Amino acid sequence: MFTLDEVRSEIAPAGTIRAAVNMSNAALIRWDENAGALVGPSAEIAGRIAHELNRGLSLIRYGSAADILSAADGGEWDIAFIASDPSRTDRFSFSPPYISVEATYLVPVASPYRTADELDSNGIRIASARSAAYTKQLERILKRATVLHVDSPAAALDFLADRECDAAAGLTEFLFNASERMEGFRVVDGVFSRIPQTIAVHKRAANASLFFADFVRRLGGADVGGEKGGVEG
Repeated sequence: MFTLDEVRSEIAPAGTIRAAVNMSNAALIRWDENAGALVGPSAEIAGRIAHELNRGLSLIRYGSAADILSAADGGEWDIAFIASDPSRTDRFSFSPPYISVEATYLVPVASPYRTADELDSNGIRIASARSAAYTKQLERILKRATVLHVDSPAAALDFLADRECDAAAGLTEFLFNASERMEGFRVVDGVFSRIPQTIAVHKRAANASLFFADFVRRLGGADVGGEKGGVEG
């Protein structure tokens, strides 16, 4: 087992927990102008962690999961709210999922494809952020369509707007927000993936890893961000 002092020494040695959050995932965290603060399930859970450990909290904003991972070796954060993935387990330990988010496609309004499943067709090019967890899942499930790797979710939208692909993959809420800004595009029905979101710590933080496994299990029945903390799929 672990003690809270051991956990604090691993993830808050200076008295403040630095929590990395992915600002491209509006379903989990976003800036609220009225509140003047970051809100959403990730922010709420980070606050609960800081309260339970009796430590301060600093939410460190990154533009993508790739940015969070790139900053890991520089010691910029202590915990991170990112998707779990088998390819990352050599560097990080992941908690059980605290929620799942959905991924789907944005297409031109005139596209003949209405559902996510229909887009897995010969000749279809789908732009997707190369480091995103949903891209890894997309590569595993597509049988006929081709994945075009781009640098970020925003770059996938640029590819679509420039007609360099037939669809852009992304998190559902991100794409719905994009469809409101980009005239002539729509989100298809259905999803191609549900991505489990977890709390990650550096592999060396063994006690913190045990703490977060227990924390998320206890969180399961709590009301987080207006939803139950249980996960889908």
